[in-house]
Amino acid sequence: MDFSTISWDKSGSEIEQESFRRIDEEASEEVRAGYSDAEWHVVRRLIHTTADFAVGRLLEFSGNPVEAGLAAMKTGCGLYSDSNMIRSGISVPKLCKFNPGYTRESILCPVADTDVAAYASEHNITRALAAVTLHKEYMNNAIFLCGNAPLALAGVIRLFVEENIRPALIIAMPVGFVNVVESKKLLDEVDVPWIRMNGRRGGSPLAVATLHGIMENELG
Repeated sequence: MDFSTISWDKSGSEIEQESFRRIDEEASEEVRAGYSDAEWHVVRRLIHTTADFAVGRLLEFSGNPVEAGLAAMKTGCGLYSDSNMIRSGISVPKLCKFNPGYTRESILCPVADTDVAAYASEHNITRALAAVTLHKEYMNNAIFLCGNAPLALAGVIRLFVEENIRPALIIAMPVGFVNVVESKKLLDEVDVPWIRMNGRRGGSPLAVATLHGIMENELG
């Protein structure tokens, strides 16, 4: 067994920086085409998360979402996630570099709450949709991260259209086969800043990576 192929003496940060260097080196013009430098920080982070350059052709940005996200975090805006994986994955120390008031409790994920379950049962809807409905006021000026449930995304967009509930930023990364493409397509009709991964792909780790990629525009 040959262990000489492994770089044993690199720190975690050195490994990450070398990964980014290789991504920049290997990314084709097609993958990078159309992205601003600020957007490329996000795209590169998602490529790093998946080790898949194909995601670079699926991402779409609207309404200067990187700038909107950075500005919102500096105000200490709330964050809403549709899964506890997102809530656990977001770096609170990084958030605190934008606003020292952030804590883990600043990230709301009520999908498992008993009142949400009761509301979902009563109205015969998913808990993800019930959670969004019951916490609609929280969405105003918040960063909304969707990495799991397309009905959470569709529900927030409906709240914007029908009740003028306006998040500061929507990160749209639901994954799956039912309502996924359709919910993402609804974003074409709203003027809220958003980032989405087109098609069926998505997932909570990608939603987290998107927010971290936004942060890296200022944190490096």
